[in-house]
Amino acid sequence: MAYRCVIVEDNEIDRLTLRMHVKSVHELTIVGEFEQAEQALTFILEEKPDILFLDIDMGEMDGLTLRSKLPEVPVCVFITSHPEYALEGFEQNALDFISKPLSKQRFLVCVERIRQYLQLQEKAHLLDTHFGESILIKDGIEQHKIQLHEIQYMEALKDYTKIVTKQKVFSVYGTLGNLINEKSFANFIRIHRSYAVPKHLVSSIKSGEILVEGHALPVGRMYKQQIQNLLS
Repeated sequence: MAYRCVIVEDNEIDRLTLRMHVKSVHELTIVGEFEQAEQALTFILEEKPDILFLDIDMGEMDGLTLRSKLPEVPVCVFITSHPEYALEGFEQNALDFISKPLSKQRFLVCVERIRQYLQLQEKAHLLDTHFGESILIKDGIEQHKIQLHEIQYMEALKDYTKIVTKQKVFSVYGTLGNLINEKSFANFIRIHRSYAVPKHLVSSIKSGEILVEGHALPVGRMYKQQIQNLLS
């Protein structure tokens, strides 16, 4: 699994050190790097990363204020020269608080904490999907309640999407792209321009296809890397 990170640090040497440590961990990918919180805010709201690495003492907007504006980002780590801010940091739902200078050993301890936390989150979401969540869909003139864990895959059919379950196949008005962007389908991953499957059903890729509950589905070239990231 690859986790998308944003670094916000106004000290160039500290920013370069943090970048070096992040790049040494294969699960972490830097998608944004900023000197000031104001510059980072709009980008983070649009890109929705998994992890924020924030300095605290920065220009007009400090790291604590930035975090308060971004509660939906799952993980926040403060890395600062001001340990007296630790309590305020944890009040902003920080997962970790590291005092500078940042050492490789301390950073790896932080990464392990992040890994465990995000894996627990993913497992909790899968449990909710398996045992609790359902959707109401309209197939023609009929409405059906479908348990999300019963869906094996979805297939794009122009303006419609075919939803294949263990019991029945449904045809729903709406594009596949729009459908999997809905909150209910957060556990689905696009494997091809025409196919999406639940993440927990992806186990391996062979000869450009995956086997899902007995169905051989093609894997698009542009989607292979994100599937490999899911398997790593």
